Amino acid sequence: PIYLSIFLLRTYNRNVILYMREGISMSDVKHVARYIIEQLGGMTTMKLQKLVYYCQAWSLAWDEKPLFEEEFQAWANGPVCYELFSEHRGKFKVDENFLQDYSDYKFEPDELETIGIVIEHYAEKSPHYLSELTHKERPWKETRGSLPLGESSTEIIPKELMQEYYAGISSAE
Repeated sequence: PIYLSIFLLRTYNRNVILYMREGISMSDVKHVARYIIEQLGGMTTMKLQKLVYYCQAWSLAWDEKPLFEEEFQAWANGPVCYELFSEHRGKFKVDENFLQDYSDYKFEPDELETIGIVIEHYAEKSPHYLSELTHKERPWKETRGSLPLGESSTEIIPKELMQEYYAGISSAE
């Protein structure tokens, strides 16, 4: 496991460095959220956060690169990206106009494929189901450690841990 972790960290860092060196800019979390809204329409903020989280997780696993730079924190109700949260703070739901200024996304074909598969697989799930699903998965559980359920946390879920976990369950299927 430690060798795998080191390999995944090196792979992840190499991909980020490669993007930076080649001048390829990653998308912003708000672009991904906007794309999801355009595909599905309005939804609860909890569901949007979880769909964006799974887009990042599966991009790390399948494409071996992050979809965006922003991090997820291991909040009580599952992973939350604070930069996205700051856009919908105080709202239970967002409508089809949410993040309209972020419609200028330019995703690579592999990114669109990943986002599309995530939408296809998770879109019909309820926000509560998606939250509970993240609670069963290693990245959220390990990042929260021994914190009791419902306890607040701002601990960052490491992208390396997400990549290792989701790549592992992907190859097991």
